[in-house]
Amino acid sequence: MPKQTPSQTVGPFFAYGLTPEAYGRAGVAGNNLLTDSTQGERIRIEGVVYDGNGAPVSDAMLEIWQANAAGRYDHPEDNRDDVAADPGFHGFGRTGTDAEGRFHFDTIKPGPVPGRGNSLQAPPDSTGQASRFTGSTFICRANRKPYSSTPETLAGQN
Repeated sequence: MPKQTPSQTVGPFFAYGLTPEAYGRAGVAGNNLLTDSTQGERIRIEGVVYDGNGAPVSDAMLEIWQANAAGRYDHPEDNRDDVAADPGFHGFGRTGTDAEGRFHFDTIKPGPVPGRGNSLQAPPDSTGQASRFTGSTFICRANRKPYSSTPETLAGQN
């Protein structure tokens, strides 16, 4: 009877290839989505990635993609003529977590997209993991307390 193949990680190249800035190498995307000409309200998204036991994950990778301040994606299929493009904003970033599981993105508040509102997508990955979680963050009105995804605080979010 065949035996199950032992579990293996993706390999040591995973982190270098997907988060090269953390290793002093140039990459295609980083945690700063802004240029001097980017239009819109600048925001910082920051947090900590925890595993299922509540320990910080030091090797997670997060990607973010979003529409510009007017609500248009920098994508060939978003060809809406009534929504302004922003050549100074591409809406995609990628970063790794530090030793304490922390991350941040410098970006803009996304404009509303029909059917989605003001939202951005931020799926985390972890070195050697084949599965992926994708979620959306919806940006509501100003002056609200930050959201937290720890089990202790989720029940009390408004």
